[in-house]
Amino acid sequence: MIKRLIFILLFLTTISVSYGQQLNFANRIDSLLSAKTTKPFNGIILISQKGKTKYSKIIGYSDTDKKKVLKFNDQFVIGSISKQFTAVLVLRELDNGHLDLSTPIHKYLPELTQSWADTVTIHHLLTHMHGITQIGKPTTFKVGTQYSYSQIGYDLLAKIIEKTSGKSFAELSKNLFEECGMKNTYHPDIKEYNNLVKGYTEIENGKIEFEKETFQNYVAAGSFISTAEDLNIWNEIFYSGKLLEKETMKMLETKQPGAVRNHPIFGITEYGYGITIDTKDNILQLGQTGFAPGFISMSYYFPKTKTNVIVLENIAYDTDDLKKAFYYHTEILKFIRTKIKNYR
Repeated sequence: MIKRLIFILLFLTTISVSYGQQLNFANRIDSLLSAKTTKPFNGIILISQKGKTKYSKIIGYSDTDKKKVLKFNDQFVIGSISKQFTAVLVLRELDNGHLDLSTPIHKYLPELTQSWADTVTIHHLLTHMHGITQIGKPTTFKVGTQYSYSQIGYDLLAKIIEKTSGKSFAELSKNLFEECGMKNTYHPDIKEYNNLVKGYTEIENGKIEFEKETFQNYVAAGSFISTAEDLNIWNEIFYSGKLLEKETMKMLETKQPGAVRNHPIFGITEYGYGITIDTKDNILQLGQTGFAPGFISMSYYFPKTKTNVIVLENIAYDTDDLKKAFYYHTEILKFIRTKIKNYR
């Protein structure tokens, strides 16, 4: 009888602690968002676990001048989160036998006349270890010896798979999104998006201004359009390994030798193909932040608890200091990591 009572008490305590952690987690985010500040969060947060929404919040406007309130299906430019879409499209061409990661890219883009085209491989482009800054200039270091975060490298990847597949990059991406059931995600050249919010950038004296250069990035590197819900769908399908062959997905999620960056927000950061791979505190974290003029984004997945964390914001404050610009995103990420660290 005593043993039974002890068991019941332990069981109830476990439930209480679990519920308390969940409540505390939601309260901490709510407190963060409601704190008095001259730079309030303006965007959408979606956190899910095992396919079920655990927290969602919509705050602010899609158009600040018209005071048009944000909606859950509003679309944002997602910055470097785009790179994982491109990486998957490239690796699918690998799975189809249409390309090889270690072959110099001159084979696929014979129009390139620079000598580095006979040295740089698709692997180098995927891992930012090529040193290309402009098509007409030499690389800034010996190919494969250093890491330098690059946008142009992913544009070259898009051009390569256009050649190997016989389809435009816009068409390839559209087909991928349709396959995944992502109904609100687009290459910007596919003019079918109807709910793209306005992006804003902080200027002098704390004022914000409509951003006219939002699409200055190469699409393959940082200009895809998506929603919180679609990114959640993507994470569920992508990280379940349904888009690539098993060994190919393993390569994508493997820290690539030399692909290490001193990240302006997170410090030393290691990369796979198209995503970062963080194992600090014995917590595996996969995904990417994204910055496009007027937009601050984040999408991460934690395999241990099958948790997705997506934060999309359409006002970019403090763009000269990315740690400040990503303040809300990184604070929310800290809450999630603490919850996962204490997960039983």
